[in-house]
Amino acid sequence: MTRARVLHAQLHLLDRQVVHDRDGRLVCKVDDLELDFDDQGRPYVTAILMGPLALGPRVGGVLGRLMEGAARLLGAEAPPRIPMADVSRVASAVHVGGDLERPALERWVRTHLIEPIPGARHEAE
Repeated sequence: MTRARVLHAQLHLLDRQVVHDRDGRLVCKVDDLELDFDDQGRPYVTAILMGPLALGPRVGGVLGRLMEGAARLLGAEAPPRIPMADVSRVASAVHVGGDLERPALERWVRTHLIEPIPGARHEAE
């Protein structure tokens, strides 16, 4: 049996690179964390949040509001989240499994810029 490891959210999670276990793809940085409280009132991390809607409030000021506004213009309503149940390992990077939601900017670029290009959908194949 493996002993539980105490992680300090700000030290061990925030701003770490997130790596997808399946293909080793760099997913994002941990921009913020979603917290909940147990029966005794102790906080625990329920999800990793990423993208400008998560980072904007941390940055604050005009730059933070611009980040949030740009994300909302691209159709984002809430920051993409990765449940902690999908986190397989925390080391120098945070390793995650499962199927990941694509960020709003990537979805917008794919829909509005990439897919209209002839051949982008591999019709000839």
